[in-house]
Amino acid sequence: MKKGWKTVPLGELCDVLDHKRKPITKRDREAGEYPYYGATGVLDYVAGYLFDEPLVLVGEDGAKWASGENTAFAVEGKIWVNNHAHVLRPHRTVVLDNWLIYHLNHSDLIEFVSGLTVPKLNQGCLREIPVPVPALAEQQRIVGLLDEAFEGLATAKANAEKNLQNARALFESHLQSVFTQRGPGWVEKRLEEIGKTQTGSTPKTADQSNYGDFISFVKPADFNPDGSLDYEKDCLSKTGLANARVVPAGSVLMVCIGATIGKCGYCDQDVTTNQQINALTPADGSSHRFLYYQMLTESFQRSVIHRSGQATLPIINKSKWSALSVWLPPTVTEQKRIAAKFDALVVETQRLAGLYERKLAALEALKKSLLHQAFTGAL
Repeated sequence: MKKGWKTVPLGELCDVLDHKRKPITKRDREAGEYPYYGATGVLDYVAGYLFDEPLVLVGEDGAKWASGENTAFAVEGKIWVNNHAHVLRPHRTVVLDNWLIYHLNHSDLIEFVSGLTVPKLNQGCLREIPVPVPALAEQQRIVGLLDEAFEGLATAKANAEKNLQNARALFESHLQSVFTQRGPGWVEKRLEEIGKTQTGSTPKTADQSNYGDFISFVKPADFNPDGSLDYEKDCLSKTGLANARVVPAGSVLMVCIGATIGKCGYCDQDVTTNQQINALTPADGSSHRFLYYQMLTESFQRSVIHRSGQATLPIINKSKWSALSVWLPPTVTEQKRIAAKFDALVVETQRLAGLYERKLAALEALKKSLLHQAFTGAL
């Protein structure tokens, strides 16, 4: 810490106004114009208010306290606060609100949090959090620099996030265009008319292995974002393979149960799967990559949800899966041409996504670096 600065417990820098908080159950809230705050922000709007001044709120429970989690935030005006957020009134002749907020959000406060099942930053521990306190003028200078820098970073981050969304939206747009504006000669076929459909089966634990040269055992978590499979996680022993349902290379797969129902993938080598996955192995020469891309479309995904018929645990069994339909161009050559275009678009989309994700990571690293410099006196 910079020479001349001092470290002061937070409890000596603020009035803690927790005794004025009051929770209201959702059932008992009267709708109104005043923000009703909890640990992470506004939860509702109510008819009354408890506070009417600039304050700092810090999550007590139901929040996150690691560095960068933004557990502290400023509020002002007429508000109501429940008992999940600490209410602080900084001693503004000693410490600025934003200095305190920046410091708390930059700090890793986990060591001050107690409770395993319900983690909580209780008031006693909150008061003990050490805060570096330079002169007020120095705080104002540093906060001004941070405000200006973070405004620019926020703009750059918003642009990068928008570009990332646009890159992904371009693929989605092309996907929908190809399969909704079908060319002449396309025909609709049920999956069972195209080839063999099957559901996987989970072998006994004794038949599974994490090593060896045998066939890969695929589960929903082994589907990569681009539809390829992670073949390296698990494989089957010879005993397990003898009892497994093999899905041949050149098949398309889909999760058929649970929260990720409709998640699709394809295999370019023989695999076996658990019972959460349905598979189609084309027997008419159709391209499994073409079928995979069509199964990503909004219309196919809607048909999956419609056929699943359950809200709590959606499931589509083999017979329902087999009855789903897709549209096919008149030749396999055309299918492969379309699939190749999608393959190229996926590569470009991933390239752009990686570029923007690296930019976002760099912006976040720069933000942390600036905060570190600020609170060590190097800014």
